[in-house]
Amino acid sequence: MAVCCFVSLLAVTVAVSAEEVGHANTGVGPKTYPPNSKSNPLAPTFANVSYGEHERNKLDFWQAKSETPTPVIMILHGGGWTAGSKANVSRSPRFPNLRAIVGQGISVVAIDYRLIGKHTEGVTPPVKATLHDAARAVQFVRSKAREWNINKERIGAIGNSAGGCSSLWLAYHDDMADPKSEDPVARESTRLWCAAGSGAQTTLDPKQLEKWFTNPGYGGHAFGNYAYGKDFEKFLADREKLLPWIAEYSPFALVSAGDPPVCLTYGNEPPVSGVGSDSIHGVTFGVGLQKRCTELGVECHVMYPGAENVRNQTPIDYLISTLKAPAEASKKKPQ
Repeated sequence: MAVCCFVSLLAVTVAVSAEEVGHANTGVGPKTYPPNSKSNPLAPTFANVSYGEHERNKLDFWQAKSETPTPVIMILHGGGWTAGSKANVSRSPRFPNLRAIVGQGISVVAIDYRLIGKHTEGVTPPVKATLHDAARAVQFVRSKAREWNINKERIGAIGNSAGGCSSLWLAYHDDMADPKSEDPVARESTRLWCAAGSGAQTTLDPKQLEKWFTNPGYGGHAFGNYAYGKDFEKFLADREKLLPWIAEYSPFALVSAGDPPVCLTYGNEPPVSGVGSDSIHGVTFGVGLQKRCTELGVECHVMYPGAENVRNQTPIDYLISTLKAPAEASKKKPQ
C-alpha cells in the first residue's frame, strides 16, 4: 500500500480503521474524534503527578474507560532534549489525537523530563538525566497499575525527534528494574511492549553519522560540551573516549535480538545514494536502523512518502493495533 507524506507523528490521528476497532465485517465505519486544540483540550484525569524527585518529573494521565486493565501509550515530547513541554500534548494538533487513543480503550501518559543544559548540571553525560527520567516514568506508571486500571505489560512509547530517540532507547535498553530496591517504583520494569517515533534519531555515534549523512551535526550535545548542531568535528575526534556512552545511550548500539517491535515515520524518501542530507530528522536514520534490525530479526517498520507494504497509516495506529493485539499474535514481549 502506498503511503502519503508523513509530516510527523505529530500527525493527527482522528480515526482508526474499521478493521482495527473490530468492525471489518459489520459495515460500521470508523469513529472520528475532535483533534487536540487550544480551544478544546482534553483535560487529563490526573495532572502534574510527580514521578520522581526533580521539579520536571511530572506527568499527565488520561484514563480510558474500561472494565479491564488498559494498555498505555506514553508520549515523549521532542525538542532536541533541550526544549519542549507536555503542556502542548493536549492542545496541539501536532500531537497524537488524545480522544482517538482513549476512545480505543488505551490510556495515555505525557511526561516532562529534565532538559539538557537547563537541568542536567552535574549529570554525566547530560542525556543520562533525560533518558533515566523516561525510564523512571515507565516504572511509575507500572506502579500505578491497580489504581489506574492499567495493563502493566502493555506499555508503548511514542515521540517526535528526540522524543522518538528516547522511545527507541526505552525499547532497546536492558531492563533497569532493581528488584532489591527499597523504592517500590524502582522495582518495576522499564521495558516496553512496542515503540514508535517520527523523525527519530536512531544513532548517536559520530562515525555512523558521518557515514550516513553529507552534513552531520546532531548528537554531540547529548554527551557534554558540544554545541547543539555544531562542533561535529570535535565530537568525531572525541569518539573513542565517548564509546562507552554511545554503547549505553545510542539506540542503534543497544538493539538486540528479542527486543520489542518499533515503527518509525519520516517526511522524505530514502536517497538514491544512500547518504542523506537531513542529519536531524532524515529517513536515513530509519533505513539504517531497519537494516540492523533485519539482521537481528527485530521488527522495525519505516514509513515515508511512497513507501510500499505499510501495515498502518500512522505510527499511532501501529501502536494501537500492536498494544491491542491478542497475546499469541504478538511476536515480542517485554522481558
